[in-house]
Amino acid sequence: MKVSDPRLEAAFRDIPRSRFIASADLRNVLSGRSIPPLSAVRRIIDRMSPLDPNARVLLIGAGAGYLPAILSRLVREVVVVELERPIAQIAAGNLRAAGLDRVLIIHGDGRKGAPEQAPFELILCFSDINDSRPLLEQLTPQGALFTLEGEDRMMPTLVRIRPRPGGEAERAELGPVNFTRNTGEVLIDLDYIDEQHLQAARAEALQKGEPVINVVRRQLKVDDAEFYRNIARQRGLRYMQAEALLSDLDHAIFSRFSRTFLENQRLIPVRVDQGELLVASDDPDANMDDLARMYGNGRLRLVVVTPTSFRRVWSAMELTRRSDQMLHWNEEPHGAASSDDLLDAPSHELSHYLVSIYEAILLDAVSANASDVHVERYGERIRIRIRADGEMHDLTHYKLTPRDHAGLINVIKVRAEINIAERRLPQGGRSHMRVGSTNYDLRIQIQPSLHGEHAVIRLLSQTGRVLGLDELGMAPRTAALYQRLLDNPAGLVLVVGPTGSGKSTTLYAALQALADDGRRKVITVEDPIEYSIDNIQQTRARPEIGFNFADAMRSFVRQDPDVILVGEIRDAETALEAIRASQTGHLVLSTLHSNDAVDALQRLYDLDILANSIAGELLAVIAQRLAKRICSHCREPAEPDPTILAELFPERVPTGFRCFAGRGCVECGGRGTRGRIAVVEFMHVSDEIRNVIARQPPVGELRWRALDAGLMTMRDSALDHVIAGTIPLSELPRILPQERMAPEQRGGRRSSS
Repeated sequence: MKVSDPRLEAAFRDIPRSRFIASADLRNVLSGRSIPPLSAVRRIIDRMSPLDPNARVLLIGAGAGYLPAILSRLVREVVVVELERPIAQIAAGNLRAAGLDRVLIIHGDGRKGAPEQAPFELILCFSDINDSRPLLEQLTPQGALFTLEGEDRMMPTLVRIRPRPGGEAERAELGPVNFTRNTGEVLIDLDYIDEQHLQAARAEALQKGEPVINVVRRQLKVDDAEFYRNIARQRGLRYMQAEALLSDLDHAIFSRFSRTFLENQRLIPVRVDQGELLVASDDPDANMDDLARMYGNGRLRLVVVTPTSFRRVWSAMELTRRSDQMLHWNEEPHGAASSDDLLDAPSHELSHYLVSIYEAILLDAVSANASDVHVERYGERIRIRIRADGEMHDLTHYKLTPRDHAGLINVIKVRAEINIAERRLPQGGRSHMRVGSTNYDLRIQIQPSLHGEHAVIRLLSQTGRVLGLDELGMAPRTAALYQRLLDNPAGLVLVVGPTGSGKSTTLYAALQALADDGRRKVITVEDPIEYSIDNIQQTRARPEIGFNFADAMRSFVRQDPDVILVGEIRDAETALEAIRASQTGHLVLSTLHSNDAVDALQRLYDLDILANSIAGELLAVIAQRLAKRICSHCREPAEPDPTILAELFPERVPTGFRCFAGRGCVECGGRGTRGRIAVVEFMHVSDEIRNVIARQPPVGELRWRALDAGLMTMRDSALDHVIAGTIPLSELPRILPQERMAPEQRGGRRSSS
């Protein structure tokens, strides 16, 4: 047995590998071999030994700098050539921090070596090379070139090549080098956790019988997609989203294996792809040896998915199997009358099957970041749709019968504590669910229709992250004005727009800023409480027991608050209490349903609020719509639609006008857009506007007076986003009414006043 070089053991002891772990913002730069495990470093150096302390070594590929650091303790000088500048900078910074100065890092093409620094006793190449002659020419007569070869980057073969005078080089395969790291090591290398936290996570995972990655994920509260994509990349595995798997499932393959075995091993055989059985798992360390033996001689390929994607794919497989088993329920012998009543079903498995469908639908909605789920029936056709980024999308992988639909509606009713016997009247209810670390409040509305009851489920995240003021996407000047509003000692600030326009998100950003500041007491009354914010006193309105917004406002003024948030001004009583609270020295924030900032004033007039009171207390009105955001991964310049341009610029298109669009990619599901951003109209109530409001003029005059006073229109905000490449030009007709597409004329009706 070969005895390891004591100098190598001393280097391992003196140079902790943890010093060379990449920072979180550079996780996507380094590859799986950039921070090799100790076992791989030991094997490579052992095969290169004995190392002459006076030798000079050329290393092709810097990684994070760990291998150059170890080599620098064993030889006179190490020269590193690295093609990727960010990686070279990482390695140089890590080596400086470790106090190692016998390493020279050169940014360049490693295939050419470093002829100006030659000759070298040893050259170690981490990159693939087609022609080794340029490197062999830089060796001393007794030198050797070591390369890592093979298709498997995590298990390459170490090859030694020695030059021979006048003949072909001498090659010798020295055996495989295992660069594979388990998930725990990768989590440390990606700077998610340290060794102490890993040991604690392993103990908890062992106790609960689950993968260690699940424990760490819950503790970190990170974005699942980014987290699992990073882990997969470092493990040399493929990361896939549920949509890519759901589009082509082989239920026959899935049915060949025991459900208990697959669930315990966290494995889902998905389909055969190019001669390989594609197996999905949310555990990168999943052992597929037993599955391989069951499958036979075929090749298996593990792909990594998030836990939510795993559950979605599993549910799709299970639901198809169960629906196949229950097809006889759709057969009505001898023309018997069918019943849509779940209570008439003779089997308990039916209800379990429908509960599984309901949970799978909700998982699909959460994965798509949907705001609503629609369960509809049109004759014999059952339609399941979700609203994501403001648009409706069909979930086509659910094949439900009318009987399934009736049962599913009853499951929804039971979960929301709605009367299942009542089918003639609209009903509403609430329920709750938890997905991972996020709680959701579900608001359910059941509506009778021609062919049966329809259900709409609104999903409200209770533990999602609140956006900061700098993340709302407002123009810098608008954001500064909004921030300044929060410093006012008293007054009324309204955020207006239709349902689903992001009004609450804008107000919650203000609440978070006030909570972080901590100098003022903030009280809210909401229905429901969408986000829980530390240092904010939040109260839920309960109209069913006689505690509404107006009641809360009257009680709040006795709680010594500085800022009061009212979830929504719905009636004259609440509007009056909001005005009174601002008159008694409180800053009041609230929402109101109206089309734009000026319409909000007319809405207050309609609620019989005195014009002088509005003029005296209103500080600003922010009107907004949500526009689809261009996917940052596939954004590219686009040709503007001439029809839209003609509406936007009736006289002439500005020189240099540009716009962007997303071409569609895996990240955005081929849509070209991902997420939404607020398009804002901002009306600051100046003294000039106060005088106009107090006169209560017609809404048309209010509009052009506001324009004269510097109203920031939604059109201008939208165009700023278009030019910046945030939203596509095609969004403008969707969020702007036709009369707002062209530039508005300030003072255009002055002669009529």
